[in-house]
Amino acid sequence: MATSVLASTAVWLAAGAAAGVLALAMPDEGTLMGQLPHFKARRLDQQPVALPQELPSDRTLALVVFGRGQRAEAQSWIHGLGLAHGGAIPWLKVAVLEDPGDEPRRAAIERDMRARHASAADRARLVPLFTDRQAFVKAARLSGTDHASVLVLDRDGRVLARAEGAFDELKAQALRETLLPQAIGE
Repeated sequence: MATSVLASTAVWLAAGAAAGVLALAMPDEGTLMGQLPHFKARRLDQQPVALPQELPSDRTLALVVFGRGQRAEAQSWIHGLGLAHGGAIPWLKVAVLEDPGDEPRRAAIERDMRARHASAADRARLVPLFTDRQAFVKAARLSGTDHASVLVLDRDGRVLARAEGAFDELKAQALRETLLPQAIGE
């Protein structure tokens, strides 16, 4: 009987220890969803911004584009979520651009972008990010650069929710719930 109790206790202790080791070894939710690196950039209106810590809110929607061909996808989210009309969703647009390697070429790209985005509101929301695109994709846990991505980020750079491609109402609802959890619960 004592041997049986001792063996049973040993099994429970081993199971508890294994569960503890697995809990420590498992990635946390932030790692699973993605984590953006910290970077310094300039919005298109030339205002410096340190991201993600200077995001406009504790939870911010980031429309991420990798090329001009994704403008329609990004616009579908702006229209679908009513972002152009203000509202409760803090947001910005991040153009992830392969870094050309020197300041004169980066400045030329920014001049071209300013010519295409003439409104002050567009320039204040658009952040050109010169970086390694594939490293960005990997850090954010995106599927690639073929489609625009919509991310909900916190000020630590954790990806809290994501969607890719054109606007979809079901995906939009999930993003809204992540962006505005206090409003949903009330």
